[in-house]
Amino acid sequence: MEKEKSSWTATLFRYAEGQKAKLVISVIISVISVTSGLVPFYCMYRIICLFTDGIASSSSIIGWCIGALAAYIVKVVLFTLSTGISHNMAYNVLEGLRLRLADRFLHAPLGDVENHSIGEIKNMMVDKIENLEPPLAHMVPEGAGHIVLPVVSIIALICIDWRIALASLVTFPLSFICMGLTFKISGENFDKYDQAGAYMNSTVVEYIEGIEVIKAFGRAGVSYEKYAGAINDFKTFVVKWLASTYVTMKLAFALFPSTLIGTLPTALALASSGTISPAQAALAVMLSISMVGSLAKLEVFSENMRQVKFTVEGLEEFLNMKELPEPAKRADVKKTDASLKNVRFSYTGNADDEVLHGIDLKLPQGSFTALVGPSGGGKSTVAKLIARFWDVSSGSIEIGGVNVKDMPLSQLSEYVSFVTQDNFLFRCSILENIRLGDPKATDEQVKAAARAAQCEEFINKLPNGYDTPAGEAGKRLSGGEKQRIAIARMMLKNAPIVILDEATAFTDPENEHKIQQSITALTKGKTLLVIAHRLSTIKSADNIVVLKNGKILAQGTQEQLLADCPLYKDMWEAHIGAKDWAVATNGGAENV
Repeated sequence: MEKEKSSWTATLFRYAEGQKAKLVISVIISVISVTSGLVPFYCMYRIICLFTDGIASSSSIIGWCIGALAAYIVKVVLFTLSTGISHNMAYNVLEGLRLRLADRFLHAPLGDVENHSIGEIKNMMVDKIENLEPPLAHMVPEGAGHIVLPVVSIIALICIDWRIALASLVTFPLSFICMGLTFKISGENFDKYDQAGAYMNSTVVEYIEGIEVIKAFGRAGVSYEKYAGAINDFKTFVVKWLASTYVTMKLAFALFPSTLIGTLPTALALASSGTISPAQAALAVMLSISMVGSLAKLEVFSENMRQVKFTVEGLEEFLNMKELPEPAKRADVKKTDASLKNVRFSYTGNADDEVLHGIDLKLPQGSFTALVGPSGGGKSTVAKLIARFWDVSSGSIEIGGVNVKDMPLSQLSEYVSFVTQDNFLFRCSILENIRLGDPKATDEQVKAAARAAQCEEFINKLPNGYDTPAGEAGKRLSGGEKQRIAIARMMLKNAPIVILDEATAFTDPENEHKIQQSITALTKGKTLLVIAHRLSTIKSADNIVVLKNGKILAQGTQEQLLADCPLYKDMWEAHIGAKDWAVATNGGAENV
């Protein structure tokens, strides 16, 4: 990793692989464009020579003016062409980087992704990758031209008189010292800047997403103070940072392109002594002026390079995030049973934080297995490990006798459907949200799955039916409606192993019974794992597994557990009591 950090420029160019031809062409055109900007100065020099030699004529003056105009047109046209090519290349690179980063998130352990705040991820995905556009589209191609122009100008000044060339560089030493101090101060603050920016982004996202809860509980003042405080802290930090570099940065910006300070008096002195001609003195001044724009640009680019360096290093940390290892070839899986063998798991990787302690569990093909137990017992963790959201710390998980680590993630996803309590809907139509279960499904197949999941009634009430957008994160729909969409998605996928994590938690009682019937019909012959708190929904399970504190306390049928497991018996009685209480409450309400 240290090698990667020390060669961030090589890393930046590596991002452009596949686009290097465009980059090279853009650089070449940019160099020609910038250097062609020197031709009008030479044309002006020739016109001055005509006058000083007393041989000026209308035709000769017009000829040199046309030459200057033609050179300027070439400069503008080539600059436009170079910029167009470089921007096309840059945005192709940015697209590739965002796709690579999204793919890395998809293949990394879920815990590693969740360790990064949403503000940090958004900052990298949107803002920081976008920050690579200036170096790729401007700094590299334009910078090459702006480096060549001062070099050519200084060579031309040497040809006139070496003392003028040396005088043009008189402000460089002090400007380099000021630049070095600016970079040193800035370098110490870039990490803090990133942290402050990520915190501000996370706070903004949290405030906006939680606005409903904030209003409901009357906490607008406290929450707004946190939101405003994060923005104010970021502003304060940036202002202090800029203030600390203000003097050195302004001095560097003022001195670096000030070539005229040394060139003008030296050229006038040499012209007065007759060492050079007045026309040559004028040309020296013009060449000195020609360098100002390029040197100013190079100074801006050099300041931006520090930001680009930190962006590349931060991006590399994400792109080098550990991936779940997977083979290239599909595994030969004959059956769709699942088994956990002495599975231990820790979210942090530390044995002291272990949440599952030696789980042994078999899910025979076509069986109905239920996981129950107190909250925090590890039920959802078991389910997510089967879907390989994480890798087990030790032990193994197998499907059809094949370790899930020995099959590609794409193949594993074909075998497993997963529906959770909190289901995410994308910002597209209801139809397309369901079609995620099977992208090749026809509209009629999608609608059939929606009907089976009891979705069609509320979908038909929406403004555009199935074509209605679900809204950001599905906010147009209620929790129960989102859950039914997720169940329809699962039904459409038709995977042989189905995991339901309290899949009907937000569904109203009227529809829950219908959905349960649909799920029962559609999961016949499938390996079904259900995590449930409503024990009445899993009483017919082939095997009910009671998990407590990351261990299997007991397992068996409903009757066996009621007889042999006091914890399950207490949970059942509490559940039945709650149902009776609910019925009694409803009855009382009706009587009232």
